[in-house]
Amino acid sequence: MSDEDIRESVRQAALIRILFLPHAIRQMLRLDRMITPSEVRRVVEEGEVVEDYPEDPRGHSCLLLGLGDGRRPVHVVCAPKAEYLAIITAYLPDPSGWTGGFKTRRRP
Repeated sequence: MSDEDIRESVRQAALIRILFLPHAIRQMLRLDRMITPSEVRRVVEEGEVVEDYPEDPRGHSCLLLGLGDGRRPVHVVCAPKAEYLAIITAYLPDPSGWTGGFKTRRRP
């Protein structure tokens, strides 16, 4: 599946319903993050696929990169389903772990 196909399936699932899983909510509410649902929605609508996880045990999922409030980078891991888009987690990427504008993981 191409990145464009993945983006389209994510957006279509989000049009039906967005479901924030408990782990995502815990991560979004961390005091050092405070990521809002509207930021996650913006990433889902406007972000780009930076990693694809077709073999994820939770079902095909992907990592999206987009801009949150104040143009801060936000990563969202999500899994499109027939009835909803599952938001698995959302976080602010650590610059020490990413290169290329938070699109490529640094290798040890």
